[in-house]
Amino acid sequence: MLKTSGSKVSKTYVGYTNNVLLRLKKHNSNKGAKSTKGYKWLLIYSKKFITKSDAMSYEYKLKKDRNKRKVILNRYKTIKTNIHESY
Repeated sequence: MLKTSGSKVSKTYVGYTNNVLLRLKKHNSNKGAKSTKGYKWLLIYSKKFITKSDAMSYEYKLKKDRNKRKVILNRYKTIKTNIHESY
């Protein structure tokens, strides 16, 4: 799951790939999905799967489950806050 970075708009994006870093680089260079263009993105959650069909199934569920996405986003914000407070 990706989250917008340095933007007034707070968006998340869910997708699947076999190369997370390359995919993130494409999104950040406006060569990714249409909905990601014009934003800079941070990777806030990833999960590995054995098969492509398992990955696609999880992607579909996560895209539809706004509450799960909020939980992941809040977990990211908590970790980020704790890291900054420790310095």
